[in-house]
Amino acid sequence: MADIADKFSNHKRIIRLAAPIVMANASVPLLGLVDTITIGQTGHAADLGGVALASILFSFVYWGFGFLRMGTTGFISQASGADDRDEVLAVLFRSVLLGLVIGLLLIIFQSLIESFSLWVMSASEEVKGYVSDYFQIRIWGAPATLITYALLGTLIGMGWTKELLWVQLLLNGLNIVLNITFVVGFEMGIRGIALGTLISEWVAMAFAWYILRKNLRLNHPIEQLKRLWDRMMQSERILALFRVNGDIMIRTFALLAGFAWFADHGARLGDATLAANHLLLQFVSMSAFFLDGFAHVAEMLSGRSIGAEDRQEFVLQMRDSTQLAGTTALILGSGIILFGPALTPLLVQDLNVVEIASSYTTYAGIYILFSFVAFQLDGLFIGATRSKEMRNSTLLSLLILVLAGTLLTRYFGNAGLWISFILFVIARGVTLGSYLPRLLRELF
Repeated sequence: MADIADKFSNHKRIIRLAAPIVMANASVPLLGLVDTITIGQTGHAADLGGVALASILFSFVYWGFGFLRMGTTGFISQASGADDRDEVLAVLFRSVLLGLVIGLLLIIFQSLIESFSLWVMSASEEVKGYVSDYFQIRIWGAPATLITYALLGTLIGMGWTKELLWVQLLLNGLNIVLNITFVVGFEMGIRGIALGTLISEWVAMAFAWYILRKNLRLNHPIEQLKRLWDRMMQSERILALFRVNGDIMIRTFALLAGFAWFADHGARLGDATLAANHLLLQFVSMSAFFLDGFAHVAEMLSGRSIGAEDRQEFVLQMRDSTQLAGTTALILGSGIILFGPALTPLLVQDLNVVEIASSYTTYAGIYILFSFVAFQLDGLFIGATRSKEMRNSTLLSLLILVLAGTLLTRYFGNAGLWISFILFVIARGVTLGSYLPRLLRELF
């Protein structure tokens, strides 16, 4: 009985750690919904198009630097597991400085980035004008956003997920209030959306830094920075940082390419199919809010186990967090399969889109059922800072998607496209899982 109680106690601990991350993730689409409603009530179709494209542009740019969050979590969790406070601070300072430098470079090269982005976009000149207005304001938040990635990575690595929730709620809550104020109150249009986001990004960064200074008892950060400077600048540590971050960056762009390939081939099947697939991807995205929570916890707990050189603890946390993630995926995937056809008419009015989406909800549910393996393994390998395996796994999976999708879509249309997309997420799990035995041998 005691063993059973201990087992469930660990499950409860993982759920307590994951729940704030799930809630933090859930606040993100609410912001996008409010932005759409706000600008939709005060603007025209071009305004909405400008907000949509500008948001995608910044998501693409910032997501490419997501290694500042993921890489930081792995290094911080390992230092925390080893009970090495100086290394925790060194990783924090190193990641913050890297985020600051990249953010400043984005500002310096903003004209080039803006010109290239507008050239790539297939939109009217009016919409491009709105995108330009948005870009020229929000780009000044780049340092804050990228530094915040490093700060959030530290919070997750230390296991302070409740504090992460407060930062995300402040970021998105303040953003909502400011956007409504600037757009509805001051009639600033898309510039108001950009300004509200810009202010929120800097405020959220300051709040996250305040939390970390308090929790780490970092009363004199400049003095600590000077004291740890030589440690921070050690060549092997810098090389490890760039190696891990570079691999994660390639992995992220390969993942983006996979989703972009799926969307592009859906568009080739017609506007209604494109819209239906986009709708079904919202179900996939919602499921990711939950599965991401367990993956983030896996990052932190696996990293701590590695830092403490405790193989038994690593295996325990890997097993328990994966059990919870798998159960969650089963519930979510089955729910989409059973209730998806009834939900789609509530989300879109176009009957043709509803019919297509309803026909393919089973595929979206199956994707969710299998996706937890890739999420969990990503978390474990991030915690282990073994980024090369993640990079290779995602690149190979992307190749499988393109080859299988090209063939299956030709003969089976959208069904073939979804089958190849399911194979993509299965391949990510299988290929990364093939590295797991070697990882265990080499780490412990």
